[in-house]
Amino acid sequence: MATVFIVGGAGQVGRRLAQRLADRGHVARALHRDSAQAAELEALGATPVAGDLTRLDADGLAALVADSDVVVFTAGAGGKGGPERIDAIDGRGLELAVAAAEQAGVRHFLLVSAFPEAARGRHVSDTFEHYMAAKKRADVHLAASGLDWAILRPGTLTDAPGTGRVRAGLAIPYGEVPRDDVAAALVELVERPAVRQVIVELTTGETPVGAALQALAR
Repeated sequence: MATVFIVGGAGQVGRRLAQRLADRGHVARALHRDSAQAAELEALGATPVAGDLTRLDADGLAALVADSDVVVFTAGAGGKGGPERIDAIDGRGLELAVAAAEQAGVRHFLLVSAFPEAARGRHVSDTFEHYMAAKKRADVHLAASGLDWAILRPGTLTDAPGTGRVRAGLAIPYGEVPRDDVAAALVELVERPAVRQVIVELTTGETPVGAALQALAR
């Protein structure tokens, strides 16, 4: 059983992850900003942890992260709210979480990033381009750390029911993937620390999630 600290625990992937972790017997500690979200997180089986990523410093977040086995960073502006919000969450927020994990001695760190081909081939806003650049910088920052990291780059996220079957690899064709299956992949990464120092691209596929991720273990 692992204690997993979820940054972005009240988000769409974060909530699904918290519930799946609890169902598998893990302790899910979900960071949330709005007090109204606490009851929902408890109903999913998570332990709510109040905190605002944009207001915490490294010491404060490290104190919250302490005694966890894994940090999962699922927070993101989603390309919305303008460049300042993107930089605050996807940029400085990730850097803060890495610093807090290092300070608290939590070596296992998972990051939900973005598929490089997201929205390619169609017109996108300058804000979305800024978001994609921020996600890449976050990947670079985590990869340069001394943590045992893995970066998950899902394709276009959908709310379709998960199938439990995915395609995962170092470089795969672009596609869609349900948020349910992203959460399932994160649980498998929590339980498979040997999948580390690797960037994993993820879409819907034909392979059971566990087998797809285990194939990438070092």
